[in-house]
Amino acid sequence: MGYDIAIDGPAGAGKSTIAKKIAEKKNMIYVDTGAMYRAMALFMLREKVNLKDTAEIAEKCKDAEITIKYEDGVQCVFLNGENVNGLIRTEEVSEAASKTSAVPEVRKKLVSLQQELGLMQDVVMDGRDIGTKVLPNANLKIYLTASSWVRARRRYDEFLAKGESADLQEIEKEIRERDHRDMTREESPLKQAEDAILVDTSDMTVDEVVDRIIGLIK
Repeated sequence: MGYDIAIDGPAGAGKSTIAKKIAEKKNMIYVDTGAMYRAMALFMLREKVNLKDTAEIAEKCKDAEITIKYEDGVQCVFLNGENVNGLIRTEEVSEAASKTSAVPEVRKKLVSLQQELGLMQDVVMDGRDIGTKVLPNANLKIYLTASSWVRARRRYDEFLAKGESADLQEIEKEIRERDHRDMTREESPLKQAEDAILVDTSDMTVDEVVDRIIGLIK
C-alpha cells in the first residue's frame, strides 16, 4: 500500500501547482487527475460528440484508453497510445472537460484507473472528489481553496503573462459558474471531506502553502 495525499478544491485554487511541488519534495508520484479528464474531453471533441448528449458521451467514453506515464521525469498523459500533454490545456478542452466530467460513466472509468495508481505507489492526487471518492482512505486530505476573486485574478495574470488579453470580471463570472456546476452535479460533487484539513490560499504564497502541507505530512 502506498502513502496517499488527496488534495481537493475548486478550479483555480492552485491544486496542481501545490501537488506537484509536494510530490517533488517528498519523492512521491503526482497524479494529475484533471489532465485525465481533459484527455477524455479532447477525445470527445475529436470524435465530434454532442456534449449535451450524456448518453452519447457515456457510450463513447468506453473507447478512450487514458494512462499516465513518466518520460524523462515528466508526467505524460496518453490517450489511446498518443502523448496528448501539449493538446489538453486549451480553453475549449477545459470547457468540454467541465461538461463531460459530470457524466457518471466518464467518472467511473477514470476513478478506477486513479485508484489503481494509488494502490501501487506513494501518490499525491488533486481534483474535485479525491478525498471523498477516489482515495477515501488517504493518509492526508487537504481541501485547498481561495476566494473567487483571488482565483480569477491569478488566471487573469496568467493570460497577461502569455501576452493574451482577458476580462477579469468575465473570468470571475466563469469561475463562479464552474464552482456551481462542480458543487451541484449528481455524481461526485465537489465538497470538503469530513476528515480533510481546510487550507485557504487567498493570502498565502505557493511556498507558504507547500510548507504548511509538508508540516501536516510530518
